[in-house]
Formats: sequence, C-alpha cells, structure tokens
Amino acid sequence: MRRLLLALLLLAAPAQAQQARILGGFAAGGTSDMVNRILAEGAAPTLGTRPVVEVRTGANGFLAAAEAARSPADGSTVVQCSTGMLTISPELPGAQMPVDPGRDLVPIANFAHSTQAMFVAAASPFRTVEEFLAAARARPGTLTYASAGIGAVSHLSGARLEQMAGVQLVHVPFRGAAPGVVEVMAGRVDAIITNLGDAVQQVRGGSMRLLAFADGIGSPAFPDVPQIGAAVPGYAVSGWFGFCAPRATPDAAVARWAEAIRAAVEDPATQRRLAETGLVPRFETPDAFRRTIATDRATWGAVIRNAGIRAE
Repeated sequence: MRRLLLALLLLAAPAQAQQARILGGFAAGGTSDMVNRILAEGAAPTLGTRPVVEVRTGANGFLAAAEAARSPADGSTVVQCSTGMLTISPELPGAQMPVDPGRDLVPIANFAHSTQAMFVAAASPFRTVEEFLAAARARPGTLTYASAGIGAVSHLSGARLEQMAGVQLVHVPFRGAAPGVVEVMAGRVDAIITNLGDAVQQVRGGSMRLLAFADGIGSPAFPDVPQIGAAVPGYAVSGWFGFCAPRATPDAAVARWAEAIRAAVEDPATQRRLAETGLVPRFETPDAFRRTIATDRATWGAVIRNAGIRAE
C-alpha cells in the first residue's frame, strides 16, 4: 500500500508543479497588467485554477515573450501579445526583438479591443478634428502630437493621420503614454491619439477634451463623440490585447486556453471590468486572431515604410 501511495504521489507531482501562469511585459498597475489580472480571474472557472500573473518588464514586452518562448510547451504558460509586439515591431527597421513572435509563439485568442481616441487639452482652441486639420494645413510642421515612443501605436496612428489627411505634424515621443498625456493636458503638445483608458479620467475631470474616436467603433460612454474617419474617410486604427503560447504547445492546450478566454469574455463581470479600464471585450478564435495579426501587420508595415520610421 505504501508503495502504491508513493507511486501515485510521484505521478501527481509534475502536474501539480506546472502552475498555470500569465506572463506580462509591462509594469504592474498599468492597462496591460490589469488586462492580465482580469483574464486570470475570468479564466479560472474554465481552467479549474486561477493562473498566476507574472511580470517581466523590458524591451517593449519582449522580455516576457522571451520567457514564454523558453518555457515548456505544455500549456501551463501563456503571454500577453500586444498589437505592437505582433504587428509593429516585426515591421520596424532596427527593432531589437529577442524572439521572433511569428516563429517562437503561437496565437491563442484575442481578448480585448483597445478603443483609440484623439485628445487635446481642455483649453485647446481645437474643438473638432476638422479644425485641427485646417490649422495643420495652414501651418505645416507646427502642430505637435505626442506618443508612447517610436513605433508605438500612438506614434503610427499620428503618422497615418498625416499620410491620409495630407498634413505635416511634429512627432513628440515619450517613454509611455502617461507622460504624453500630461504634456497634452498642460498644452505643451497639441494632441495625442491613444487608448481611451489613458486619458478618460482627465476627460471626465474636465482637464482634457475627447476630440474624436480613432477606431471606427467608439464607446457607449461617449455616444456623441465622432470618429476621425468622418473627417478623414477610411481612417481607422485599433489596438488589442491577445494571448500566445510557446511554439509547439499542443493543439488541445491551445484550445483549452482559447475556451477559457472565450468564457471570460462572455462573463458580465469581465465585461464590466474591461469597460472600467476603457477596453471592449473582443474574443477571436486562434484562426481569427491570426487573420487579425496578418491584416494589422500589413497596415502598420505600410505606414512605417511610407513614413520612413526606424527604431531608435
């Protein structure tokens, strides 16, 4: 009997050691980290355990991706894969990537859509996108826009606006969206196109103005705010938060995580928490997520080439 019990314990030990975990590449407390923690809670009922959220900051999220790529491909580890990681960095000349996301990671599912919007200071003279663009055309190379850094979605969103509207703006990069928002709010930079969640509190507090949405979707919290696309036909930019697994992860494990993400997205509590963060629930199957990645990579690649953008 003792030998039987010992054998059962030895068989059970590896399974117990493989705690499910979600790796994140950005600082605790930010939108990216909050997304991971929302998923961990929402996926727990389907997975049968609550995944541990681990943070590996650095290299624009790629240190977390590298950790995931080195992890056993047994379904125990997933990593948050952002728009920048999967669709911008691979197209950006000079970008330093410790892993090749297309080779070393496998897409599982998309989880949340990031509502993109254009903001100006509350004291700004611009009350519409049309007014902003008219001033840009009248004074080429004088109006400024902030971003979260070279190659960030906020940078390429501004570059795409320049290309599609036929205007010349001055790009002012920062180390993250937060300092860019502060400079716009203070009136030292004219505008920023970024996640709704990055500046929604400032809008509600009256220190910033939500000029227009940039994603073609908008938010029910601001039903009267127009789209940039109304002034610049065809303009739409989007961001998202998806999840990937190490290459060679079994299809069954990928499907299990995808089902957990789907169940989380359909949970009203998850939907409420994402909305509070300025995000929209958006589940995509592995195949649909791959198509989104391919489409967005082609879009951002064209913007990068047309603007001659390179990583610093």
